[in-house]
Amino acid sequence: MSQPDFAPALERAITRAMAGITAITDLKRLSGGASQETWSFDGTGANGSTPLILRRAPYGKPVQRSATAVPLATEAKVIRLAEKAGVPVPPVLYVLQDTDDLGPGYIMGRVEGETIARKILRDAEFADARPKLARQCGRILAKIHGLDKTQVSDLTVVPPRAQFDQYRTIYDTYDYPHPVFEVAFKWLEQRLPETSELTLVHGDFRHGNLMIGPDGVRAVLDWELTHIGDPAEDLGWICVNSWRFGETHKVVGGFGDVVDLLAGYAEAGGRNMTAERVKFWEMFGTLKWGIMCMTMYQAFAGGTDRSVERAAIGRRSSETEIDLVNLLFPKVQP
Repeated sequence: MSQPDFAPALERAITRAMAGITAITDLKRLSGGASQETWSFDGTGANGSTPLILRRAPYGKPVQRSATAVPLATEAKVIRLAEKAGVPVPPVLYVLQDTDDLGPGYIMGRVEGETIARKILRDAEFADARPKLARQCGRILAKIHGLDKTQVSDLTVVPPRAQFDQYRTIYDTYDYPHPVFEVAFKWLEQRLPETSELTLVHGDFRHGNLMIGPDGVRAVLDWELTHIGDPAEDLGWICVNSWRFGETHKVVGGFGDVVDLLAGYAEAGGRNMTAERVKFWEMFGTLKWGIMCMTMYQAFAGGTDRSVERAAIGRRSSETEIDLVNLLFPKVQP
């Protein structure tokens, strides 16, 4: 199979940046990562082979980012900060420079594991890990929220009210009424937290962005939505029913319970977190995902992205309406 045209530039960059590597092999694009390119390859030299990942802008071209996405260089900086604090992440080994002719991006170590939720939630290989995952996630999130946000001064500050207004504006722009969404907006507005302590949050902590092995969480991936906000946002997001993939009785990612998530969070130094706060952000996250699905449909319908993926995800806004009904009007147990 022919190599991509940027392979020589990548080889030059990696051999300059990493001692002992003299060539690259097995360069192939991975399917993960909707907004950035992700490539797997090996750096080879006299001491053997080093498994690596390249994450870079599409086609190596700087593009206009969404209002919520951080630059790749900032993403790399946050990952390095997280690694120092003991958060499991792939180590960032090199941040691309303009002279590399590869566009914005960075190179990190390749962590072995699984990100596909169907396998994690059902395969026997992960049976021992599943009962531990909620508590592990709580511990990891506490470490993330404890990071020194002053070390990354270019992150956007997004308090709960600002995020509420952002998604209300997006929803209103589409002029496509969803009555259940309207009820959810009213419910949320009446309960918007007056959060005095804002922390660094991951912004997309869920299946697909967690590398998991038989021993549990091995790495937290995809930090492009990191920002300064309410730490409960991360805990609520992983509880959204869309990330349970059919295992609806296990609120946390389809593998665990909120009590274990909160226990792990407290064990690792997380403060002032309650099930009530998590429930608010589960509701918010469910509504947000519904509006994000609408956005993907609009991209497909408007012709800016005619991929099957955008059309398929766009249809899922109806699923979030059902989830919101179940959250707004929970069944009374006999």
